[in-house]
Amino acid sequence: MSEYFAPVRDMHFVIKELAGLEQVAELPGYEDASADLVDAVLEEAAKFAGGVLSPLNWPGDQEGARWHDKAVTMPAGFKEAYKLFADSGWTALAAEPEWGGQGLPKVVAAAVAEMWKSANHSFSLCPLLTAGAIEALVLTGSDELKATYLEKMVSGEWTGTMNLTEPSAGSDLAAVRTRAEPQADGSYLVFGQKIFITYGDHDMAENIIHLVLARTPTAPEGVKGISLFVVPKFMVNDDGSLGARNDAWCVSIEHKLGIHASPTAIMAFGDHSGAVGYLVGEENRGIEYMFIMMNAARFGVGLEGVAVCERAYQRARDYARDRIQCTDIGVRGGPKVAIIHHPDVRRMLMTMRSYAEATRALAYVVAAAHDAAMRHADAAVRQRNQAFVDLMIPVVKGWSTESGVTMASLGVQVHGGMGYVEETGAAQHLRDAQISTIYEGTTGIQANDLIGRKIAREGGTTLNSVIDMMRALDAELASQGGGHFAAIRRRLAAAVDALAAAGDWLVATYRSDVRAASAGAVPFLKLLGIVAGGWQMARAALIAQAKIDGGDHDPFFTAKIITTRFYADHVLCEAAALASSVTDGAEGVMALPDEMF
Repeated sequence: MSEYFAPVRDMHFVIKELAGLEQVAELPGYEDASADLVDAVLEEAAKFAGGVLSPLNWPGDQEGARWHDKAVTMPAGFKEAYKLFADSGWTALAAEPEWGGQGLPKVVAAAVAEMWKSANHSFSLCPLLTAGAIEALVLTGSDELKATYLEKMVSGEWTGTMNLTEPSAGSDLAAVRTRAEPQADGSYLVFGQKIFITYGDHDMAENIIHLVLARTPTAPEGVKGISLFVVPKFMVNDDGSLGARNDAWCVSIEHKLGIHASPTAIMAFGDHSGAVGYLVGEENRGIEYMFIMMNAARFGVGLEGVAVCERAYQRARDYARDRIQCTDIGVRGGPKVAIIHHPDVRRMLMTMRSYAEATRALAYVVAAAHDAAMRHADAAVRQRNQAFVDLMIPVVKGWSTESGVTMASLGVQVHGGMGYVEETGAAQHLRDAQISTIYEGTTGIQANDLIGRKIAREGGTTLNSVIDMMRALDAELASQGGGHFAAIRRRLAAAVDALAAAGDWLVATYRSDVRAASAGAVPFLKLLGIVAGGWQMARAALIAQAKIDGGDHDPFFTAKIITTRFYADHVLCEAAALASSVTDGAEGVMALPDEMF
């Protein structure tokens, strides 16, 4: 079974050339983020991912997390790996220096996070949730809460969770019924049950800090009456040491299709005396605060899609190089060859490779825009970048994770019958990938957010500005010689036109017929993802050609151009069909009466 090797060369190319590391390093607080430093970080992360996390992936999946007597035991090796992970400073990479973090840009942290997810999806979920909880506390917590929890969470000594979902309240958070009763000392007692809580309990850290949505006695109904509370597993004494066990218990863990080494907990708060909690920010603003965590988590989950595209590709490529079967169809009577020689296997591998590169490029560019939105000195530049990030977060989350499932399935197909056998590892990628399309809102929820809040609400302003940037690439593509760039230009131009037409239709239709617009929401999300990915791939191909023209004949650059050509011919060509589904597909979606299903 092959291990994971981080694609450091491509990661650094995307960070430097597409995401604009030089510009990111000019932002206040990021001045130390030089190319040399980023290279060193990526190299060290690659060693940890490949040498520590990847070898635990398959055995961890086979053993799984185990629950007994309200406590979870992690698979062999996970506790030791997490301690080394925290001791090595990986939990603190992007956190604020004020709380012990290293303060590196999000675009660098994104590349490192991709490595963790490719190497060991289950393990990576623990730091993902902790990072979201840290961000929520940094932005909305009181000074007392920050002083009590942040340093230990940033150091990795304590981990964090987000507790939204209840048995009767899935994506409909207005139905949350967990209650929080105020106490004389300013704390609250929390009562209720939460389900699907990732790393709700484990034995890798000494304390777990739960962020819990609940209602106070005077709260109005609906989402406007939800507050956010910190509920620690162990109480924290005034001197920072751990105190009594809080009344917050894992009463079971789910038996899942994949990510078996990641405990998905059912959490019971207040079954006995009440779980002590502390209000985060103001009452009745919990949904607003939780969306800080959720948006960070949505981007992080999108990276899971990137990661499985890459990991499934690597495993399929390695297998295709070694598996000898049939003769080369172009050579009569020749010897049997490795299956990588067969055209259809090459088509599948190129599909997987191109999706890995396209999803990575888009995600890192969005991460760099987030850095600019947070740190740029010019308010107008901050606002413009934030609008781009807001538009693209549901795409990074929805398109990348849907792509991850498809690429993992292709990986099984490359393996043939052996892909259906667990010992090859290909099946695990497909099982693990399925959850990413559901985490933090299904693809349908991401798509409805995209067309409603991010496009229709502002009349397509940000979308149209992105389309203008895409079209601005045409002249540069036209100036290049050769068949590759002619094909890339032709396909990208047609795809951008299809995107623009579908976007205009959505803006015009959303207010008059929201059902018709919503019927095309997921096809539109995929359309925007495919075209945005193609835009970044075209940029990459142009940069690669400039390197070649400048005398750098690294085969990496040639491969980048060829991969972009493949993406143009085999992926961008889908844009017109998706646009047609958006603009003409609603009637078929809505026509069948309920009773005929």
